[in-house]
Amino acid sequence: MADLAAHVGARLDGDPSATVASVVLDNRRTVPGDLFAAVPGARVHGAAFADDAVRRGATAVLTDATGAQIVRDAGCAVPVLVVEDVRAVLGASAAHVHGQAAAAMTTFGVTGTNGKTTTTFLLDHALRALGRRTGLVGTVETRFGETVVPSALTTPEAPELQGWLAAMVADDVDTLSMEVSSHSIAMHRVDGIVFDVVGFTNLSQDHLDFHGTLEEYFATKAELFGPERARRAVVVVDDEWGARMAREARVPVTTVATAGADADWSVRSAETEAGGTRLTLVHRDGRRIPTRVALPGGFNVANAALACVMLLESGVDADELVAALGPEGFDVRVPGRMEVLSASPRVVVDFAHNADALELALRSLRVTTPGRLVVVFGATGERDRGKRPHMGAVAARWADTVVVTDDDPHGEPP
Repeated sequence: MADLAAHVGARLDGDPSATVASVVLDNRRTVPGDLFAAVPGARVHGAAFADDAVRRGATAVLTDATGAQIVRDAGCAVPVLVVEDVRAVLGASAAHVHGQAAAAMTTFGVTGTNGKTTTTFLLDHALRALGRRTGLVGTVETRFGETVVPSALTTPEAPELQGWLAAMVADDVDTLSMEVSSHSIAMHRVDGIVFDVVGFTNLSQDHLDFHGTLEEYFATKAELFGPERARRAVVVVDDEWGARMAREARVPVTTVATAGADADWSVRSAETEAGGTRLTLVHRDGRRIPTRVALPGGFNVANAALACVMLLESGVDADELVAALGPEGFDVRVPGRMEVLSASPRVVVDFAHNADALELALRSLRVTTPGRLVVVFGATGERDRGKRPHMGAVAARWADTVVVTDDDPHGEPP
């Protein structure tokens, strides 16, 4: 505990020789040896549950001054680490307790409004083809070796994330591909990780219920592109947000373009074929990377190009990458991302949850649909309301029939 207190700049109230083996945020998931992190909540301070966590085996508590008083009033006889902002040190605390597991792997982090899941799956597919032992963390699942766990969040809370990373290292995983959401950056979930290569897909209106404005949304994502969180970056500059990210990043940047923008790497040809697209990436110096992505839509060409260049920036040789992928290239299925469930009639499911993603999906399907195109979509209650009319307009423009679902209304009237 003395070591941890010094690492995160905490005041230690209690036995400095006490030890912890892991960190937990949810008292109900506490196991013996845990450090229970008691975070102030919207309605109740997490310290109110410290007594239960201690009964379940927590050997120490991390909290703020208010929480520390609650812990002592409850009679919990365990050491307490006291900090000003619990979330601000939670990632660093969990990383320290778990031995800085991320540093033992080559790490890729992908952010952006759309394309994070697909790009991480493409990275993971290529890395396995290259013979790496891989780990994956994202919206769909956390996966390594024979372990596959469905995800509740795009990026897990810091204690859970660091626990998974430690488990991966113990399982000899050498390379990690991970989605990094804007929420996870703002809420310090990825603190304690310095990614070897980070990638930026794109930015469009989403999550403004959390960030307030597009400017704040961008600024949060831009935090990933500094030396505190990354060593190198690859940025898709097909839109102005990408061009701006490339200009303002505080780490070395390599740019990628699929739509004619000036960039280090450009997609010079993209030929649609049954079940995917063949593309050729060309560098300013004339180097060429031919490959294929088995997913429809120009946006998946951008995702594949981003994955390729991120791999090159990590030190993978271009010829080795092309040989490992073979003629089928990125032949990978990504659950819920332009996933074909039936061929006749064709049924496709996609996670499009904002206007740009919905339009990209519908436009790519429109040109390959000789008959009627029906779209079923919805929007979650108590989330970004501003995007809903834009999604409706996109659906009405590109589809013949539009079905709007309730999705999850939460507290809003359905």
